[in-house]
Amino acid sequence: MQFAEPLLPATLLRRYKRFLADVVMADGTETTVHCANPGAMLGVAPENAPCWVSDSKSKTRKLPLSLEVVECPSPPGDTCLVGINTHHPNRLAAEAIELGLVDGVDPAAPLEREVRYGEERSRIDLLQRGPRDLFIEVKNCHLLRRDDGVSEFPDCVTARGLKHLRELVRMVEEGHQALLLFVVQRADATAVTSAADLDPAYAEGLTWAEKNGVLMRAVRCTVTPEAITPDKPLPVHT
Repeated sequence: MQFAEPLLPATLLRRYKRFLADVVMADGTETTVHCANPGAMLGVAPENAPCWVSDSKSKTRKLPLSLEVVECPSPPGDTCLVGINTHHPNRLAAEAIELGLVDGVDPAAPLEREVRYGEERSRIDLLQRGPRDLFIEVKNCHLLRRDDGVSEFPDCVTARGLKHLRELVRMVEEGHQALLLFVVQRADATAVTSAADLDPAYAEGLTWAEKNGVLMRAVRCTVTPEAITPDKPLPVHT
């Protein structure tokens, strides 16, 4: 996924009110940018960290700049560029599938996006039609606290994520296929697991969903100021 325009370097001062962040641009100007990430961003919004923002060049947007990439701690003592924009994972997931990085998904078959389904009127991120339709739910993953490089999801309580697990299990019960795909927007991850201390209910739900036939997959991305590139499948430990 190439960025439309080169990202602009800045320094992250603070992220607040979920969708706002203050940064200092390279010329010393302090400004507020949009932060497209509704999660807690635990560990991926360090103050005074190097960051990069995109410029929409829109004359109507209140905040034309958006936070895209942050240089974050990488245990045990290094740093790593992390993509924090949660608008990108669906596109990255489709690219990973097309590259053959997601086991169990036909890389050549068409993908439908944002299709309504299920009893709770959710929208599935990706749908691949076939004799048994394959419902693919995509989750953005960037929390990494462990020295072994295992990334964790979620970074805060997610009732919505639990609802999605229920819907995926229902699809399996109805004779379809269901797959949960974690897109890890950082290149230092070695695997994905649940953050049971942050959301015990989701951790239990993840194990339950796998036992009931939902496939678990993850793909790692390399992040640069020029592009975010899916490059490696990762194991998922439920």
